[in-house]
Amino acid sequence: MAEKIFDLTLTGLLALDFANTVDWRTSEHPDELLNSYSDLIRWSQHTELLTVAQAQRISREAARRPAEADAVLDRAKQLRETLLRTFSATAARRQTEKTDLEFLNAKIREALPHLQIVPTADGFSWTWTDGEDRLDRMLWAVARAAGELLTDADALAQLRLCANEECGWLFVDTSRNKSRRWCKMEVCGNRVKARRHYEQVKSKR
Repeated sequence: MAEKIFDLTLTGLLALDFANTVDWRTSEHPDELLNSYSDLIRWSQHTELLTVAQAQRISREAARRPAEADAVLDRAKQLRETLLRTFSATAARRQTEKTDLEFLNAKIREALPHLQIVPTADGFSWTWTDGEDRLDRMLWAVARAAGELLTDADALAQLRLCANEECGWLFVDTSRNKSRRWCKMEVCGNRVKARRHYEQVKSKR
């Protein structure tokens, strides 16, 4: 099977990039990017949640505990769908579901005991402690990132859903006049414009 290629340049926000791990979500043929636990590990490496050494260690553990790895993948997708519903509701200025916030808060509570401050050359930084053999350790950072985004009023005010009806991806509009409509102009914007042009030409015929 060909290795999944993840687009890391879309939002720059971990929680949104995780929510966007289904390509063409609202089309007739959505493309799931997390089909296996190995895909989840590769995504975690691409987003720098795991180092190469950590990814290799967890991969070995997953091979020893395949049932647990499958369960973690299921929980990862459950977290993703929760984030998608929550962020989509926020982008549409709708009220979020109470059950989704309860689920996210539970995941944040699971993550926080593993967070600590460590000294660095320039001062201090946050890092994740212990859990080297935990197959779900990448989900800790995703849950924390989601909480940080949801408590960032400026970012939430700029949260958008791609205007391409087949896309379903979320992004933060940092354009100067806040008029951006597409997650990526060269993909969704051009595709919609091409479709409109085709329909106009067809109608004239």
